[in-house]
Amino acid sequence: MPPSPSHPSDDTQRLHVVVVGHVDHGKSTFVGRLLHDTDSLPDGKIEQVKAACAAERMDFEFAFLLDALLEEQEQNITIDTTRIFFRTRRRNYAIIDAPGHREFLKNMVTGAASASAALLLIDAQEGVMDQSRRHAVLLSMLGIRQIVVLVNKMDLVGHSEEAFRKVVAEYTAFLGSLGVEARLFIPIAARHGDNVVQRSAAMPWHKGPTVAEALDGLEHGEDLAALPLRLPVSDIYRFDHRRIIAGRVEAGVLRPSDELVFLPGGRRSAVKAFEDWPRVTRDHVPPGGSAGFSMEHQIFAERGQIAAHPDRQPRVGREFRARLFWLSKEPLLPDRPYRLRLGTQDVQAFVTRILSVTDADTLASGPAAAVPRDSVADLLIRTAAPVAFDLHHECAVTGRFVLEDAVRIAGGGIITEAREEAAKPAEGAVSRQERAARAGHGAAVVWLTGLSGSGKSTLAESVERRLFDSGKQVVRVDGDDLRAALSADLGFTPEARAESVRRAAAVAGLFADTGAIVLVTLIAPLAADRDRARKSLARHPYLEVFVDAPVEVCEGRDPKGLYAKARRGEIKEFTGISSPYERPEDPDVHIRTDQISLAESTDRVLSAIDEVVRLDKTAGSDWEV
Repeated sequence: MPPSPSHPSDDTQRLHVVVVGHVDHGKSTFVGRLLHDTDSLPDGKIEQVKAACAAERMDFEFAFLLDALLEEQEQNITIDTTRIFFRTRRRNYAIIDAPGHREFLKNMVTGAASASAALLLIDAQEGVMDQSRRHAVLLSMLGIRQIVVLVNKMDLVGHSEEAFRKVVAEYTAFLGSLGVEARLFIPIAARHGDNVVQRSAAMPWHKGPTVAEALDGLEHGEDLAALPLRLPVSDIYRFDHRRIIAGRVEAGVLRPSDELVFLPGGRRSAVKAFEDWPRVTRDHVPPGGSAGFSMEHQIFAERGQIAAHPDRQPRVGREFRARLFWLSKEPLLPDRPYRLRLGTQDVQAFVTRILSVTDADTLASGPAAAVPRDSVADLLIRTAAPVAFDLHHECAVTGRFVLEDAVRIAGGGIITEAREEAAKPAEGAVSRQERAARAGHGAAVVWLTGLSGSGKSTLAESVERRLFDSGKQVVRVDGDDLRAALSADLGFTPEARAESVRRAAAVAGLFADTGAIVLVTLIAPLAADRDRARKSLARHPYLEVFVDAPVEVCEGRDPKGLYAKARRGEIKEFTGISSPYERPEDPDVHIRTDQISLAESTDRVLSAIDEVVRLDKTAGSDWEV
């Protein structure tokens, strides 16, 4: 048996290899033979399978070894259900089982498994098939550049070098059209072990390496540990007073005391301790490692969020450009709802525009109204709620996604470009200057944030009255009114809260576009959501007013009886009680309603508004900012 490389249990030391090929081109036989010839089978496994074959009066096939191993893995629900391990003299390997397109996409693009290299089998007798081409398109789309092509069943063509060269010429041309070049072509006869681990005496004309030698010559691939931390949250567990966040480190390294931000949402805290069972001591979790950890400050992270270091965050948005391989019998249609899965995120998504479609067989490309089966599409996707993601070339594991249709994997792809959601002013035939001149003042958005009961609505109503009485155009956008109407479909998850803030900002922007001073009263507990709202309204002067009062004062007021209900557990995720409120660090106006009167509070806000909406008669601009 070859000596085992050091640190065999460290998943970062394994080279992950996906093995693909047409259903009848001998993949299972090859994998079984590779495991056998590298002495990687469990003790007694081959004798067990041979005995089972004899009992059934069947000839032994190396493919049965793979079938037996997969059957055993299905009985154990572990993280390695899609991987089969073997070793050579140089290092450890993991084969990613890819029995079909859908399983391949599910394993590869969701990040459940990622490959640094691929072995692609082609039958020497049958030659290049449609599936051979589709697999190449998938590999190129997923960025797998280390491809070794195994021309199998050479025994069926008399070990002919001419037959081998014919396959090499045809497939090299096809790969070239994709911008891909195979590292090697190796003639093999997997059933007999020719050129798998041992060099074949039947093909002396082949001067290149065996499969095992070729694998040992491949690079390990991207250094996942050097990438930004990406940990998709898979679950939250409650033990005694602790909330334990569980997930798998897909990239980067997680260490105790690391400051983490959870996206979408933006909540932050530091890792307090790893919560392993049974108890072990470790100072980090590498890529591929599963982690359970508690936080210094109790925050309400949720499944689907991605934990990252604050200085190297993923992107967050609702629209991106992608390259997608479509597998469903039904064509992909614009504006039809699908489910998008990225890591552990699961959101509704729509294709807003199909830019081009490429046939995976002919590679003919052009515009199309729909994406047919087995085609590659360049398109724009919009999600119903914000998602955290990376561009594929920045971090592949969080730059991949799948689309589901009726709970089935329908396609998968990679994110190639983030799209900005820039709001455009609804100016029309009337300019902002004309509106300001007519009203005698410029437009502005005044966002009042603070806990429930802090006095936001009371203060906004007082400011509204004073502005209206002085002849100003003023509109009040109240969070409760929005919840009862425009946002009645939203809950109180971080994603729903973010969407609620986005809608409030959109409504405020529309009113401000007409020249009005808009007063928004919305808790908006997360700083990241408030920042996004401010950026989306950058075309208008903007004031953040922090309406501040201690939680006990707010609870004492309890104008709607909400705090009492939250204490009784009737309201979940209630801000200030069971859900955090991130105080503004540098608000434009800070009002302590427990310390100053309503009249003084109103004067302070009006003074700030007057500074940003006064017309500047001398400079010729719309207003002073």
